[in-house]
Amino acid sequence: MSVTTTTSQPAVYNDSVVRWFAIASVIYGVVGMLVGVIIAAQLTWPELNMGIEWLSYGRLRPLHTNAVIFAFGGCVLFATSYYVVQRTCHTRLFMNKLAWFTFWGYNLVLVLAVITLPLGITSGKEYAELEWPIDILLTVVWVAYAIVFFGTVGIRKVRHIYVANWFFGAYIIAVALLHIVNSAAIPVSMTKSYSAYAGVQDAMVQWWYGHNAVGFFLTAAFLGMMYYFIPKQAERPVYSYRLSIVHFWALIFTYMWAGPHHLHYTALPDWTQSVGMVFSLILLAPSWGGMINGIMTLSGAWHKLRDDPILRFLIVSLSFYGMSTFEGPMMSIKTVNALSHYTDWTVGHVHSGALGWVGLVSMGSLYYLIPRLFGQKKMYSVPAIELHFWVATIGIVLYIAAMWIAGVMQGLMWRSVNPDGSLTYTFVESVKATFPFYVIRLLGGVLYLGGMVVMLWNVIMTARQGRIVDVPVASVNPAHA
Repeated sequence: MSVTTTTSQPAVYNDSVVRWFAIASVIYGVVGMLVGVIIAAQLTWPELNMGIEWLSYGRLRPLHTNAVIFAFGGCVLFATSYYVVQRTCHTRLFMNKLAWFTFWGYNLVLVLAVITLPLGITSGKEYAELEWPIDILLTVVWVAYAIVFFGTVGIRKVRHIYVANWFFGAYIIAVALLHIVNSAAIPVSMTKSYSAYAGVQDAMVQWWYGHNAVGFFLTAAFLGMMYYFIPKQAERPVYSYRLSIVHFWALIFTYMWAGPHHLHYTALPDWTQSVGMVFSLILLAPSWGGMINGIMTLSGAWHKLRDDPILRFLIVSLSFYGMSTFEGPMMSIKTVNALSHYTDWTVGHVHSGALGWVGLVSMGSLYYLIPRLFGQKKMYSVPAIELHFWVATIGIVLYIAAMWIAGVMQGLMWRSVNPDGSLTYTFVESVKATFPFYVIRLLGGVLYLGGMVVMLWNVIMTARQGRIVDVPVASVNPAHA
């Protein structure tokens, strides 16, 4: 039944801002992954930076991480959270103009990042490199985002709050808290500030932020996507709604305490390192509970994986999520960490989660969204989706396998000693030994980027042949939901 306005016209969902965020995310994905391929090539052949400081690894690496996490991933999250909260609450977005402010404000932050990071204007904090004026702008945008999202939940036409909105809501609140506390700084100019914390306290706050940026921005929020788009694409209810609620509370409580595992064997007190390790191991249970819940949603519909590449994106992303959330707790164990820390094993772990989990679930969700946002039943080319899936998956496997092997090899070479106690290998020898794996990593990155370019083409063609269709609020038509 449609909800009517005072003019007797049926209310329609506000999909315009969703549409713009979705298109922006695909463009940012290509840009961010291209920068990743460039720096992977530089690590293989360092002379490729051509001696230009703005193109050096130290300048481009934070640009890459910000582009793929906050530009690509952030725009996907804005698009999907705005889409999902309207459908599950049977109402339009709260404060339409404020929603548009979040689009333009967030993109202004991203443009400023593209300008400042290559210039070396940075706080030097992992995943929090932007300087204080941009941090303040981002805070304002994020508060506006919270008002729009929770305002929409507040005016919902149904009593129940679907679990996907729990995950989106937790991510919005947690990221605000993390950003404000970690970004506290003393400005000395418009382009330079110093952290309000010092020494090991600064490191502790930074990795409380850093790991929970992974835990909430890159995990909880994307699990919100998983809990909506997998049941929708599979046309099956969530395997266990009760498990999804247990998954939510266990995950958001446990993640907050795992950050110290980034600081093993440092000046951080030993008991704090141990707390981080213990909570990281506990984290395995809710993580795998969510993975199993998502995969088992396909019960009775496994055959759909043969013919539906979008569902394949979503389900395979959960496989990578399960693998990454097993590997992370294992790497937090101090004896394992003694081998893995500072090696490319960590890089492999990060990218198995980023490319495999975050990337694939984002792409699957966008392939679901884009045709519906442009009044189409499907994407312009389904074979192109199929091609994208296989190219991306092969790229991920090449990337992470190369980094795992290189990382373990580095760890073993660095700790190898002769009978007289001297090191068996010099550091340069370990660098030389990793060269072939860096070439393989670069090949995997090129394949993954190639898949993203195919997606951009497919999105452009879908948009060109599509048309904007207003979808009535609370429509029961599955094609509109």
